[in-house]
Amino acid sequence: MARLSCLRCLRPVSHCLCAWIPDLPSRSRVLVLQHPDEAAHPLNTARLAALGLRQATLWVGERFAELPAWLEAPGVRALLLFPGEAAVDPEAWTAAGEGTQTLLVVPDGTWRTARRLLRLNPALAALPRLALAPDRRSRYRVRRAREPHALATIEAIATALDLLEPGGGFEALLAPFDAMVDGQIAAQATREAGGAGVSADAEATGEAGAPER
Repeated sequence: MARLSCLRCLRPVSHCLCAWIPDLPSRSRVLVLQHPDEAAHPLNTARLAALGLRQATLWVGERFAELPAWLEAPGVRALLLFPGEAAVDPEAWTAAGEGTQTLLVVPDGTWRTARRLLRLNPALAALPRLALAPDRRSRYRVRRAREPHALATIEAIATALDLLEPGGGFEALLAPFDAMVDGQIAAQATREAGGAGVSADAEATGEAGAPER
């Protein structure tokens, strides 16, 4: 029998996260470019971020024909959330942008698929980059990451907005993420205790060893 899923957060109804999703304003606009491999993944944190931010848009694909128009829109300064040697200073970026709106462009996928998105969309290559400090530890405790400083997409977005708009309360964006992680850990503990009563959600996700998202 097919499981019923929430039409908004796409989680199984029994594990719906909508009650934790905030409705946060921001001065910056967020554009998430999600690789198709991520769209149907049960641990899809980019969708949670897009639902929790009023100024967020989520596109799924590999090539985005509308992207150049967004990047070149009047009154907009685009900033790519991705590591780079010549990363901008968030305070200097904000101070220099009076009268304009930041468009924070966020590739969503594993490191391999995120780099593929950059290769397939040359307009991204010329953008200034915002790189996050490596001292932030992820709260994604059900994931094995190759790098200890790797963050889930929703964590990276919340951290970036906190840097660009201090005091904006973007920690609240992580509420559904924390609820999801807690639920996965509880399901995993139940499974390890003997398997009886393992939730359908745990069976669907294969939570141990999920890559960074």
